Amino acid sequence: MSRSSIHLVRHGEVFNPDKVLYGRLPEFHLSDLGRQMADRVAEYFTEQRSQGANLVHLVASPLTRAQETAAPLAAALNLDIVTDERILEAENRFEGMSRIQSKLRNPRYWPLLRNPMRPSWGEPYAKQVARMMSAVDDARLRAVELGGDNAEAVLVSHQLPIWVTRLAAEGRKLWHDPRQRECTLTSVTTLQFDGAVLTGVRYAEPSADLLPGAANVPGA
Repeated sequence: MSRSSIHLVRHGEVFNPDKVLYGRLPEFHLSDLGRQMADRVAEYFTEQRSQGANLVHLVASPLTRAQETAAPLAAALNLDIVTDERILEAENRFEGMSRIQSKLRNPRYWPLLRNPMRPSWGEPYAKQVARMMSAVDDARLRAVELGGDNAEAVLVSHQLPIWVTRLAAEGRKLWHDPRQRECTLTSVTTLQFDGAVLTGVRYAEPSADLLPGAANVPGA
């Protein structure tokens, strides 16, 4: 059985002055800081490759911010971007709204909050995990096909799908406080496999020094 690593990368900061929960909306581009973050994560993986990492496959969500984050990676690693809708952002009934906290005080929206464990305001956590792991499995197989033992793939996705995938991988409950997610902008959550068996999870923040002052809308 071949060993492999799948790196789940969250996109960089988005230009979003109105603080819209943009979800799956198109044409939300990286900010200048977000582009610095994308360059930083490309540098991170370039360094990993220089130390022997067998990086052979690159996948990204179809959303603009993920594609723009993946672009410097593709250039640095000389890889084509494979677009996969299974790793896009979670569905959210608050999509397109701004200043979500104020909306939560409006009784009109209270029915959407009736079940935070599912959650009732959007795509079920379990469904997100299922589609993400389907994409991860396909990326793992493709990476091994391309690179053999110890092959690695990078998947550029979004905070919530990455976070619930990590929770599932670590055997934790999927419902959670969004403020407690450990999945910062351009962070790298790595799933390690021996064949099809998940053997470990690692986490890194290549853009840690760029995070202070960055916009970070939950669900982005």
